[in-house]
Amino acid sequence: MSVKVVATVPFDGQKPGTSGLRKKVRVFQQAHYLENFVQSVFDSLEGFAGATLVLGGDGRFHNRVAIQTILKMAAANGWGRVMVGRGGILSTPAASCVIRKFGTFGGIILSASHNPGGPDEDFGIKYNIGAGGPAPEKVTEAIYAKTRAIREYRIADAPDVDIDTLGRHALAGMAVEVFDPVADYAELMEQLFDFAAIRAALAGGLRLKFDAMHAVTGPYAREILEHRLGAPAGTVMNGEPKEDFGRLHPDPNLVHAHDLVALMTGPDAPDFGAASDGDGDRNMILGRDFYVTPSDSLAVLAANATLCPGYAGGLKGIARSMPTSAAADRVAEALGIKCYETPTGWKFFGTLLDAGLATLCGEESFGTGSDHVREKDGLWAVLMWLNILAVRRESVAAIVGAHWARFGRNVYSRHDYEGIDAAAANGLMDHLRGLDLAGRTLDGFTVARHDDFAYTDPVDGSVSSRQGVRVVFADGSRIVYRLSGTGTEGATLRVYIERFEPDAARHHLDPQVALADLIGLARRLAEIEARTGRAEPSVIT
Repeated sequence: MSVKVVATVPFDGQKPGTSGLRKKVRVFQQAHYLENFVQSVFDSLEGFAGATLVLGGDGRFHNRVAIQTILKMAAANGWGRVMVGRGGILSTPAASCVIRKFGTFGGIILSASHNPGGPDEDFGIKYNIGAGGPAPEKVTEAIYAKTRAIREYRIADAPDVDIDTLGRHALAGMAVEVFDPVADYAELMEQLFDFAAIRAALAGGLRLKFDAMHAVTGPYAREILEHRLGAPAGTVMNGEPKEDFGRLHPDPNLVHAHDLVALMTGPDAPDFGAASDGDGDRNMILGRDFYVTPSDSLAVLAANATLCPGYAGGLKGIARSMPTSAAADRVAEALGIKCYETPTGWKFFGTLLDAGLATLCGEESFGTGSDHVREKDGLWAVLMWLNILAVRRESVAAIVGAHWARFGRNVYSRHDYEGIDAAAANGLMDHLRGLDLAGRTLDGFTVARHDDFAYTDPVDGSVSSRQGVRVVFADGSRIVYRLSGTGTEGATLRVYIERFEPDAARHHLDPQVALADLIGLARRLAEIEARTGRAEPSVIT
C-alpha cells in the first residue's frame, strides 16, 4: 500500500459541537480541512487497528467526495474494514443501528442534520462510538485538542472506490463493504412495532402522508411505509434524496414543511401526517388540522408505549432535554418511573440508555427516540404513532386530547431567532445571567428560580454547565433561553415558553394566545429587539 504523509497546519474553529463539526461546504472544500479533522478523530482513538468503521451520510452536496477521502484515510491509518451505505447514503439512526448490530468500533456520519444543503450551504461530520451514539464530551474534547496540534495526516494513494455497487471491494489492503443502508434498520423496526396491525389499519382506511423533504429518509420511508406496510404509492412525498434537498430547508417544522402542513388542513386531509429532516433523526407529527408539539409527542408515546410489541414490558425511565416541556414528567410520575432532565444534545441520553435507566428520550427540537439505537429517530417516532393509532382506532387529536384530559396540558411554544449576530447573542445571554430575579414579581409572575442550567451525569459524574438560562415562576410556568449549537452562520437564539394548564376547558387554546403574557415578558426580559434588531422570531413552533 502506498501511503502519503501530508504536511499540514491547524485550522481554527474545528471544535465539534453537540452534533459534530458543521461548517459551510466551502469551508470543508479547503485543502486539508476535512483531512485534518478526520486525522484528528483517528489520532484521538485507541485500539482500532484492523477494526470496522461504519461510514455514510445524508446525501447532501460534498457527501460522496468526503466519503472517498475518508475511505483512503481509513486505509492509511490501519482500519481493517469500512462499511459504507450504498451511494454514501445512511441515515443517522440507521448508522447507529448498524454500529450496534455488527459490533463495529464506531462510525463516521456525514451530515448537517436539518441545515440546508448545496454548494453554498452546510456540511457536517461527527464520530459515533461503539455504543452507537455521538461521541461524549471527553472524546470530542480530545478530537478538538488534536485539531489544534496537528502537523500531518495520512492518506492512501489509491483510486476511488465504487460505492454504488453492493459487495466487498479492496482499497489499499483494507476491505470496503458496500451494504444496503435500509435493510438492517427496517428489520429492527419490524421487531419493535406491530406491522400487521398497521397494515390492517391502512387497509381499513387510515390515510397518511410522509414528507421526506428530499432528504435521507426517502428510501427508508418508501421501503417501510409503502412496500412493507402497504401504504399507497405516493404516500411518501419528496422521497428522492437530493444533494440540495430540492432547494428545501430540510427541517421538519410548521414553516419549512409548509406543503405537508397545507395537505393536512381541511376535512379531506389525511388522518396522519409526518415529516423527517436531512439525516432522518428528527420528526414532526400532525393530525388532520392538528399539530403535536415534540414535547407532547414524547409524553403521548410514553403513556402509550406498551401498545407496541417492543415496549410491552414497560419503560425503565424517561429522559428529556431541559428545554423540553414537563409533560413527560407527569407521565413518568403516573407510571412510577424516573424522568431525567438533561442538557440539549443526544449524547447526554447515551449514558442513561447504556445504564438501563431510560427507555424513551426526547428533545424539544423535534427529536424523539428510544433505547433501540443511540440516536434520535424520526421514522421510528412515526411508526410508533402509527402503531398507537392502529390499536386505539382514534384520531391524533382525540388521542392528544384524552392525554391532556388525564394529565393536564403543558402549553408550550418555541421561538427561534435565526442568524443573529453572534456577539449580540452572547451579550444577550450574559445580560440574562447577570440579572437577579429570584423572588421578584414580573408582570404578576413571581420568580421562584433563576439560574443557568448545569447537569451532573448520574452515571459517569461528568458535569456540563451553562446549558441555558431558566426563569421558573412560582406557578410552574417558565421561560428558557439558550443558544443553539447547530447553525453555521451567526447564532440562533431559542426561547422556550411554558405554562401548565389543568383546566380542560382551556386546552383548546392556541399556544400563542394562551402564552401571550409570558411571550411578551420573555422578549422584554431579554431585551431581544434592542439587542438583536429582531422584532419577531424567524420560526415559531
